[in-house]
Amino acid sequence: MSLDTESKKFWNGSDLEGELKRVFDICNGCRRCYNLCPSFNDLFERLDREEIDGDAEKLNLPDLKSVTDLCYQCKLCFNHCPYTPPHRWEIDFPRLMLRSRAVQTKRDGQSLQDRFLGQVDVIGRLGSLFAPLMNWLNRNLLSRWLMEKTVGIHRDRILPNYAAETFRQWFDKRAANKVAGAGKKVVLFYTCGVNFNEPEVGKACVRVLERNGVEVGCPEQRCCGMPFLDGGSIEATKKNADANIASLQPWVAKGYDIVVPGPTCSYMLKREYPWLLNSEKAKAVAAKTFDICEYLMSLHSEGELDTRFSRGAGKIAYQIPCHLRAQNIGFKSRDLMQLIPGTSVEVIEKCAAIDGTWGLKQQYFDLSLKVAEPLLQAIREGAPDLTVSDCSLAALQIQQGTRMKPLHPVQVLALAYGLGEGKDS
Repeated sequence: MSLDTESKKFWNGSDLEGELKRVFDICNGCRRCYNLCPSFNDLFERLDREEIDGDAEKLNLPDLKSVTDLCYQCKLCFNHCPYTPPHRWEIDFPRLMLRSRAVQTKRDGQSLQDRFLGQVDVIGRLGSLFAPLMNWLNRNLLSRWLMEKTVGIHRDRILPNYAAETFRQWFDKRAANKVAGAGKKVVLFYTCGVNFNEPEVGKACVRVLERNGVEVGCPEQRCCGMPFLDGGSIEATKKNADANIASLQPWVAKGYDIVVPGPTCSYMLKREYPWLLNSEKAKAVAAKTFDICEYLMSLHSEGELDTRFSRGAGKIAYQIPCHLRAQNIGFKSRDLMQLIPGTSVEVIEKCAAIDGTWGLKQQYFDLSLKVAEPLLQAIREGAPDLTVSDCSLAALQIQQGTRMKPLHPVQVLALAYGLGEGKDS
């Protein structure tokens, strides 16, 4: 199996076709991932056709492309699979799908849809600069019809608001807080979604960390690159990864940890950057990267988390995102919220099926909602006081299906501390 993006073998179409069929044959014999996602169901339905009769060698290129296109990179199959490295069969289905998409993009070119969805930083800057206009356009029926026809974002997909003041602007203008504590210090990889759309999540991160005596820095950063990776552009992903590593690594060398309020971005820093860049600097950054709730629970395990909460949060329906489950760090967000008196947390381990850019696309909108329905139904039936998810895209899907806008776990913690969202510092 070739997953070295610098090797000629990685980009060889014939080698890729052989590897896809090898892996699909093993998956056919196992079928442990049946009903895990649309990609596997599509694969098994194609293998079960009478003319194929379970022989993966008989699958044609449209079959292989269909399975690839339906993979939205939730990563859960990797943890589910009994044949991942170091097993001699070396199955890494998510990265094989990334390779397949990258080769397909290099061969056929990238669609306008994927090129547009990859430009998160550019669109975010424009969106925040013209926030009132952009927010109006994102809800105008004619504008949404045009958006669907040109760049393929479904007209009914709820899109996030743009903030007139980005998190970065807020952080740069605030007075630096002197924090008293054990000398712990972190840098915040705040994510595009927080910066342009949900700055209150970033503010809550800063306030909660400083409440716990942690110094917070905020280096320059770009989009983590996942939207580029979704669109098959390895080169563009590496460019962003290189820039982020160059910015973050000097802070790590000075003893800072990296905390991230978005599970997709923390997954990229932890898992994909070392694979894509294969550098010691990328590995050093990965080793010091933590999900924000993972980091706060580490403070609790050391007896350093402030648990003097002033209010409870009631009944919480908590959707644990796929990209947190894929990190194998346990249920840190749940554990953190359960420290708050007067709070109960129901964990819903069901996929929101909007991972990355996939669920935004017009051609997958209906399927995305169908896959997410068990999650949405569980929330509706639970009648919670608060709905919570660490993932801003999962939150969009939950809002789409329930009309309830979820909070991030760190916002729940900030509210429990009595740290008002209206504060400037």
